[in-house]
Amino acid sequence: MATAEPAAIALDDATVAFRLADSRVYTAVEKANLSVANGEFVAIVGPTGCGKSTLLNIVAGLLKPAAGSVRIFGQPLAGLNRDAGYLFQADALFPWKTAIDNVAIGLEIRGVRQDARQRAQAFLTSVGLGAFGSRYPHMLSGGQRKRVGLAQVLIRDPKILLMDEPFGPLDAQTRQIMGNLLLELWSADRKAVLFVTHDLEEAIALADRVVIMSAGPSARIIGDWRVPLARPRDISEVRMEKEFHSLHREIWSVLKDEVLKSYAQSGAVASAG
Repeated sequence: MATAEPAAIALDDATVAFRLADSRVYTAVEKANLSVANGEFVAIVGPTGCGKSTLLNIVAGLLKPAAGSVRIFGQPLAGLNRDAGYLFQADALFPWKTAIDNVAIGLEIRGVRQDARQRAQAFLTSVGLGAFGSRYPHMLSGGQRKRVGLAQVLIRDPKILLMDEPFGPLDAQTRQIMGNLLLELWSADRKAVLFVTHDLEEAIALADRVVIMSAGPSARIIGDWRVPLARPRDISEVRMEKEFHSLHREIWSVLKDEVLKSYAQSGAVASAG
């Protein structure tokens, strides 16, 4: 009898809490249970401040849960997750390095120097920037910098991609282009992806599953929907499909209440201040 392949990411009752200056404990995320299969694309959506990025950080090994467990390919996570590549919302490029050197450093920091620049050039080409290797970050548009950042992560060939609103700062048209590029690259080498976004439409268009978090504090995972849309997908075209709109209405009926709770809490805090 074949043994089931372990999940790429498995959170079991993971709780994240922080001690405040007045010694009180703030629980950001409570008893999160989430499994992401190898090769699966999962998007997390929730209100502002609900702990979406916190979940990414515990999967990355940047935060240790106060309770519960994190397992990566069946093994307990101890320290940094060496199997993961992390793409942040803010640019993480060195301003004094060219595009090709920013990508090559993904290999060099691991001690791989032989052919690093040649491989970096190949990855720049794969994200449509083959002719931009000699340009510095300030000479690139926001979308081009995101492409360099994506190449910088992918050149390390991580088994897991963690993406924290990577396209958030971009305009709508560039977000669609970047979304299609991401799907194209992911389809060629399906890694496990955990993708955080505020944009429900983006989540449905990209992912195999959409996970919803409640308003914080003590945010929980309160919904998990499988996306019934065929692949390959085009970000703009898939939004026209009947199944897309049906799923959007279903998820938004749950998410809307949590967003309103979050706004109400923010207003209460502002009034108290």
